[in-house]
Amino acid sequence: MSGKSKFYLKKLLKPLLQLLVTALALYLVLRKTDVAKLFGIIRNANLWYLLLSLFFFNISKLFNAVRLNRFFKAIGIELSALYNLKLYYLGMFYNLFLPGGIGGDGYKIYVLQKNHGMKMINVFHAVLWDRICGIFALVFLSVMLLLPSTFALKLPQMVPYAWLLLAASYPLALLLNKLFYKQFIGVFTITALESLLVQIAQVISAFFILQAISLQANHIDYLAIFLMSTVATILPITIGGAGAREVTFYYLLNFIQLETNAGVALSLIFFGISALSSLAGVLTKIRHEKSGPESQGYLSS
Repeated sequence: MSGKSKFYLKKLLKPLLQLLVTALALYLVLRKTDVAKLFGIIRNANLWYLLLSLFFFNISKLFNAVRLNRFFKAIGIELSALYNLKLYYLGMFYNLFLPGGIGGDGYKIYVLQKNHGMKMINVFHAVLWDRICGIFALVFLSVMLLLPSTFALKLPQMVPYAWLLLAASYPLALLLNKLFYKQFIGVFTITALESLLVQIAQVISAFFILQAISLQANHIDYLAIFLMSTVATILPITIGGAGAREVTFYYLLNFIQLETNAGVALSLIFFGISALSSLAGVLTKIRHEKSGPESQGYLSS
């Protein structure tokens, strides 16, 4: 086999493995779920609440794009807010619909390095630190919701460790910032706040899905699991996090003996909202291919 054939085989292998893991995870959940009841819940969901969920999901992405642009500015890349937002949505599209390929983050790194002449490692660090900031906010809010949840009642011995993790989260983030990413220390406070706003907006989005499916009890438990399921989707082992989120919901809801159909429905609807929102990246891609950098909002760096 030629080197070129091996290269294409490797490129094909990763998305195939992601597809396999996604299908297996969904199969494990759906075979233990009342599928008719599950899709009945989704089919009868209140459209107006779903639209509110869609709105707050995209508010979260707006906060995320603004945060990322601050990191770009810290390394000398000046992008207009509009172009940065377009690039962000295109990255969402690549992450969700082109698994195993260049990926959304990889595409952003490539475009910015090519058009601004920056060292690729500098752009990579901006994108990576943006992701790390998001993880810290995600863990912080997850613990905040876990403390008043049923999990704390079932696992009281873990509560002191949860408080310790909560107290240590942002001091640890600041330490890492000072040790490894000094170029971003000047925007630490504002980007930490924006990171929290990203996750809060997503929690609100999930809350409106719960309202849409008429779930009136145990909101804290479902929202805590929602955030934990988001942690589970960070590793790129499934397509757009599908499967990983549903497995997390199913087994954690079983653990605290709550209705699993509602949790899996929340997960599937949230994936649908993510997919629908990322389609805006298609329009971004078309405009990007038809126009040059100047019309896309590049500013001199």
